[in-house]
Amino acid sequence: MQYLPSPPFYLLISIMTKRSRQTLDQDDSLCCCEYIDRHGGRSHLAACCCDCEDLDDACDRWMKKQPQNPDSLSRVMATFTDRLRVPWISGARQVDISVIPPLILLPVFLHIAALHYLLGILVLTAVPVLVLWYYYFTHRKKGRTLFFLSLALFSLFYMFYLFITEVVPRGGVNHLQLAAVTVGVALTVIFLVITKRGPGYVRPCPTDTHSTVTYHKPPPDIDADLNGAQHHVVTASGEQTGESGTAQQGVQRRNWCAVCKVVRPPRAGHCRICGVCILRLDHHCVWINSCVGQANHRNFLLTLTFFLLTSLYGISLVLRSVCSDQNVMTALFYCPDVYNQFSSALCFTCAWYSCIVTGALLHLLLLQLINVSFNVTEREARLALREKTGRSLLWGLIIDTGVYSRGFRSNWIEFLTMSKASE
Repeated sequence: MQYLPSPPFYLLISIMTKRSRQTLDQDDSLCCCEYIDRHGGRSHLAACCCDCEDLDDACDRWMKKQPQNPDSLSRVMATFTDRLRVPWISGARQVDISVIPPLILLPVFLHIAALHYLLGILVLTAVPVLVLWYYYFTHRKKGRTLFFLSLALFSLFYMFYLFITEVVPRGGVNHLQLAAVTVGVALTVIFLVITKRGPGYVRPCPTDTHSTVTYHKPPPDIDADLNGAQHHVVTASGEQTGESGTAQQGVQRRNWCAVCKVVRPPRAGHCRICGVCILRLDHHCVWINSCVGQANHRNFLLTLTFFLLTSLYGISLVLRSVCSDQNVMTALFYCPDVYNQFSSALCFTCAWYSCIVTGALLHLLLLQLINVSFNVTEREARLALREKTGRSLLWGLIIDTGVYSRGFRSNWIEFLTMSKASE
């Protein structure tokens, strides 16, 4: 009797899982642990570690010492991210893998930095460098990521948590100061949620689209001229003749978005990351994972303002508690014996981390206020620098295009009173 060699164990798991699948109707309700995978099939969280053909193929090639496919790793990662889910009422919800690193790395880095001042210098220097590197890496690929939004929110809540558990028990913070910090954190989150509702999208206008044409052919034995058959021609709605019509058509061709199939109004732009056209597009902000446009620009500035005020006030309270013998302005640079106790060192390290984040967002807010004062968006400023059509002042902090500016007061009135949708 001749025995055939048995297949590898992981292939048996794959075969058994495939045979055990039942073809269910997609309209059936999902339980809390079920979901529709990226291939359109119905799957379960319990099967997250098996039935991965891409992983099976990669392992098989590795065992046979064959070269791997160029996209095998990307397919395995796509399957892994597709199966990274949490149970939910209407079906398992997918968790973006970019949310996880800040939740783990930020507390670890801050606790390491609190061990010694040299480690603190190393960590507080490396963290901004890594964040900037990841920003330019994702910005070059024009991909969306929740890493920066997760880092911003977790930094806010983690700093507030340490403030409650480490600073308040020291006794240097009264109830009014604690209430002020709490209200500041709450207002920051509220205006962030409002900002995330939408930047204002360019909607298709019926007058800018082409009419639908139906051709009616006469019977073959009757002359078309005698029959009076109508031959419709495809024309754009709102077509004008003359020099004004030609100029308007030229503007429409220049403002036509081939991706969204819409004619963009003045100052609107297409975001390649979000894939949509935004009214009065300013920029795509990675910290909120959304565009800043006509509908949410004011709320975006309010979010930055409340965050900066809360952060500066919280930093001052932490330094007064940890370095009570020093002035607030000098305690950040000279606080003797702060590393003798781990709790004090951790609060001091978090104060430095908050100062770095506050400095970066303060620079962003300053640029936003300058742009509003000159009635120019960040997108228009970049285009003016690229095409050399604007004036650069104060080492690039001020970019004056001279197109929409009507004076400081009129520019701010226009910004504060602009509608959230196109007129």
